[in-house]
Amino acid sequence: MRQDIDGDAIGPVGPIGATSARRIDPVPDAAGDARGPARGRDTTRYRMPAEWEPHAATWLAWPHHEPDWPGKLGPIPWVYAEIVRALHRHEPVEVLCHDEAVRESARETLAAHGVRAAVAASGRSAARGEPSAPGAYPVRLHVVPNDRVWVRDSGPTGALREDGSVVWLNWAFNAWAKYPNYALDAKVGEAFASISGVPRVEPTRPDGRGRLVLEGGGIETNGQGLFLVTEEWLLTDVQVRNPGLTREQYERAFRDWCGVRQTIWLGEGCVGDDTHGHIDDVARFVAPDTIVLAYEEDPADENHLRSMDNLERLMLAGGQRGALRVVKLPFPRAVEMNGERLPASYANFYIGNGVVIVPTFNDRNDRVALNTLAQLMPEHHIVGIHAVDLVWGLGTLHCLSQQQPAPQPRARR
Repeated sequence: MRQDIDGDAIGPVGPIGATSARRIDPVPDAAGDARGPARGRDTTRYRMPAEWEPHAATWLAWPHHEPDWPGKLGPIPWVYAEIVRALHRHEPVEVLCHDEAVRESARETLAAHGVRAAVAASGRSAARGEPSAPGAYPVRLHVVPNDRVWVRDSGPTGALREDGSVVWLNWAFNAWAKYPNYALDAKVGEAFASISGVPRVEPTRPDGRGRLVLEGGGIETNGQGLFLVTEEWLLTDVQVRNPGLTREQYERAFRDWCGVRQTIWLGEGCVGDDTHGHIDDVARFVAPDTIVLAYEEDPADENHLRSMDNLERLMLAGGQRGALRVVKLPFPRAVEMNGERLPASYANFYIGNGVVIVPTFNDRNDRVALNTLAQLMPEHHIVGIHAVDLVWGLGTLHCLSQQQPAPQPRARR
């Protein structure tokens, strides 16, 4: 194992087989059952599908909380309108609006961008009406009070049961163990379930000590049993989500609730990440065996050593023997506001039905990132969304969106 100048190991901590894709069989629990959660808990088998698998809808929350974009909230709704305009040609879009005033503002802004949004009859239901435009899918606005717009994290994660039906995995949410005001966001999962008609479950900790705190931006899957997370997010003593949980207990939770056979632990997220290590700014699956890794070539940049470490981990996890294909995705040049480094990353793209929306930053690497993703996902339209203003909120396209998987009924034998 390579050592840094202080003698600390760089790469997986512990046996490589425990942190890489080399061993992909589920580990049996104490009762010898490798199929699902331990006895006394939910024994349903779940699978978190890959983001490119079919969606029933994309979920967003309309921006309204000015402190999330200090002094810059004004242009953010216009960015959201562009996001909806790009997505609704490919799948339905469900938009949560904090109150009636926010919903009316959203309707007007979307209309200015050529998107006709249907106003839901109430905050808990919406009529399945006509498409918002010829050749497009419905866009529906729901009054659902919320603290912030980052539904990737406050919202639930869609999973599939064995019979192909959809369920929401409604993680506990504590505002990234950082902010005090999240009472409304903690209830967003209930609104997802009520509006969509999809049931929800509340995953529990493997040690039996209550609900499991997770965020969708911290987990990444290929839909076939591989999972990406970072040690910075879950195993450090900063912004602790689940006090006392070990690496092995997290891996068991991922297996129980997301159908994970092997967890690949990367090191750190990108510089400026308010969540302290979410995976969706540094590494993403674009195919079952292909990962794009945000990689900084400049040795003077703070992201350089982080991305070198993450690359080494992925090589150990299967890249060096061909089990995984690792493709570098550049970072844009550093984006700063008022002296603060922001988490600008092309890896924060979102994959919809036949479309990928990618944050761009008025940078020469915009073209490199768009072309790289176009080559890796040729069946998708690749659409750049200007995100220099958006990233002032410390998140971009993947952070603000959440996919609702489409049911996948089993084929009859």
